[in-house]
Amino acid sequence: MNESSTPAARTAVVLGGSHTGMLAARALTGFADRVVVVDRDILPDGAEPRRGLPQARHAHLLWSGGVRAMEELLPGVTETLRAAGAHRLPVTTDMVALSSQGWFRRWPESHHVVLAGRDLLDATIRRQVLADERIELLTGTEAVGLTGTASAITGVRVRSVEDRTSQGQERILSAALVVDATGRGSGASRWLAALGLPAPEVREVDSGLVYASRLYLRPEEARDDFPIVNVQADPHAGSPGRAGLILPVENGRWIATLSGTRGGEPSADADDFLRFAREGLPHPVIGDLLANAEPLSAVSLTRSTCNRRHYYERMPVWPENFTVVGDALAAFNPIYGQGLAAAAQSVRLLRNVIRRQGWGTPGLSRRIQKAVARPVRGAWDMAIGQDVFYPGATENGPTLRDRLVAAYVDRLMRTATGNGRVARRVTDVTSLERGSAVLLAPDVLLAAAVGPLRPPLDGPPLTAQERKAGGLS
Repeated sequence: MNESSTPAARTAVVLGGSHTGMLAARALTGFADRVVVVDRDILPDGAEPRRGLPQARHAHLLWSGGVRAMEELLPGVTETLRAAGAHRLPVTTDMVALSSQGWFRRWPESHHVVLAGRDLLDATIRRQVLADERIELLTGTEAVGLTGTASAITGVRVRSVEDRTSQGQERILSAALVVDATGRGSGASRWLAALGLPAPEVREVDSGLVYASRLYLRPEEARDDFPIVNVQADPHAGSPGRAGLILPVENGRWIATLSGTRGGEPSADADDFLRFAREGLPHPVIGDLLANAEPLSAVSLTRSTCNRRHYYERMPVWPENFTVVGDALAAFNPIYGQGLAAAAQSVRLLRNVIRRQGWGTPGLSRRIQKAVARPVRGAWDMAIGQDVFYPGATENGPTLRDRLVAAYVDRLMRTATGNGRVARRVTDVTSLERGSAVLLAPDVLLAAAVGPLRPPLDGPPLTAQERKAGGLS
């Protein structure tokens, strides 16, 4: 059965109704008369949990490079988020962070992050996107394959999730463009293989990281204003990498996420959460803060943290009318917080390529696929540049290039603890505002050779007022 109320030539289908899929639907409204978003879940009306997004229980942040891309696609969305309780924090002014090279100083604002629970973020974007009458939502439905040939996709085969076990009747959604934004569980490589296309090159770097997160009500004096607190792991220490993060989110809450690699994993035991934060991390500040906060939830545990990248842009043949974005293209260890930003930038590029080349132009999908991979490169290098050093992360361990890059990055990070100009360049890259080439500029190389200009800090750079508000003094 072919379901199409308008000619397929002006219909687009987006698989996945999360952050990336909704942004992609919005991006396509400038070109398609009809955009159909397909999602396996029955999506909630408001900021509520849903089954298909288990990682929503963990800490999320949106770096300014992603905020700018999202704002271009959905003007005014940042202020809408803030009105709903999201926070905008300047970086590194409102960030208390311990790296393997020492505590960072809180330099004047260079970039920023937007902080909100993932349910609120997705609900806000979903509400704005679905207000467009050209966008339709098909829920409780999963994609099971593509239609067409190895040279051109003509649509997607779908079926009701309720019919899954009984192999229920499939339907065909015809489309001039299919966008896969289904995340880590994407079936794109299988679907393309079924059409006779070769398997894409895939690289995995799996540090064995386990995430445990819990919501807290902040101490009363810390509910209006409090910095991010981030204690990072040292991948070169030769021991499990343990880290922790506290983010202020809506409704006066903190979301606290603890993590550990193989041999140092946190557990789902609520009674062990505070102990891990105090005794398992390189510094106890997170545990000390949580000891003065009220737990609001059970502990959520996730093990799906492998870095996995599909190099679809390198395939010798790519079909017309199909593109892959977001975690379906490259899924990152969530601890680096760049997946949302990289996905938003990829979607913006998808829109820009169509605008420049024209809807239906021969070779358009190939150009799109190459373009959407660009923001992924920087985020990928930053993620695996750390994770590759954990035992068992890759079959053969870090390469010579990995070791050389890591040695320079360590030197750069140590310099950034005592040099504001270098700290700014680092956040240029971390925020996905600029590419990693800025870290190889002559002035940055010279600064890294000289080292930090100010002595190291001997503890977390919390102000006296923040310490009091957090119950630390």
